[in-house]
Amino acid sequence: MALTLYVDTARWRAHHKHVQEQFPGLVPVCKGNGYGFGHERLAEEATRLGSDVLAVGTTYEAARIKDWFGGDLLVLTPYRRGEEPVPLPDRVIRSVSSVDGVYGLVGARVVIEVMSSMKRHGISEQDLPQLHSAIENIRLEGFAIHLPLDRTDGSDAVEEVIGWMDRLRAARLPLHTMFVSHLKADELARLRQQFPQTQFRARIGTRLWLGDHEATEYRGAVLDVTRVAKGDRFGYRQQKAASDGYLVVVAGGTSHGVGLEAPKALHGVMPRAKGVARAGLATVNRNLAPFVWGGKQRWFAEPPHMQVSILFVPSDAPEPQVGEELVAHLRHTTTQFDRIMDR
Repeated sequence: MALTLYVDTARWRAHHKHVQEQFPGLVPVCKGNGYGFGHERLAEEATRLGSDVLAVGTTYEAARIKDWFGGDLLVLTPYRRGEEPVPLPDRVIRSVSSVDGVYGLVGARVVIEVMSSMKRHGISEQDLPQLHSAIENIRLEGFAIHLPLDRTDGSDAVEEVIGWMDRLRAARLPLHTMFVSHLKADELARLRQQFPQTQFRARIGTRLWLGDHEATEYRGAVLDVTRVAKGDRFGYRQQKAASDGYLVVVAGGTSHGVGLEAPKALHGVMPRAKGVARAGLATVNRNLAPFVWGGKQRWFAEPPHMQVSILFVPSDAPEPQVGEELVAHLRHTTTQFDRIMDR
């Protein structure tokens, strides 16, 4: 019995086609855990879409995915001198974010990342004069800009890209291709209209693979159910049951990503208040599990184990049966399923 990712395949793929129509020439992104689907599956889906380029996170990912995807592979992590060499075919394109990085990739296929308002990495405007001689010894595939998701200052993403296009043009650098991230379809259309000689290619991961929330669902199988009375001790720490109910052992533990949560950027009073409430409940060992039963999200009876979680279901709820499955609200990018089922 397993933690299963169920995929409504027809609906999922229809969403892919819709995104592809909105962003012609898009570059699918397959990095990390493959957005919850795994590298091999996303490589197959990118091939099905007819993609000529697939973006990956690291050279290590490229080394694995090259056997599943026959097109070009764009490594998003910038090259750094002294990094561990990984044998890769010529169809791998490296990103660089410094002039020194360009000089370190003589003969290679290269995309040069510019510094956006994210201020994560990228070449600066002051670096541009040095690029003329640096790019003579590489095969320049284009430039790239990685934009922030939120713009709390009211700034315009398109204007930020235009600013860089103007700087690159003033520096007399080739502008045949610009890879962009986190632009809307109408924003990309504005850029294409203003710069018809440049091919803008959107690198898209989350919106492409996870944009239709109804197309996928995680479920954990019930492995055991034990009735407990108020005051009964249970679990590794031998805590007391707060009331009568059931201890439900369900597939899905820390090795699957259950109970692991990435920090969130909270905005507004209500989200912050909820965060404070959750933190307060955690201090008295009250932690909501991602599993749903009887229409309610249930509590962990104790912290999740490596491969299973133990939930507490009160006696006024229906008794789960071994073999039934509980829907689990899990973050795709931190979850590792036991199996994936198309339906």
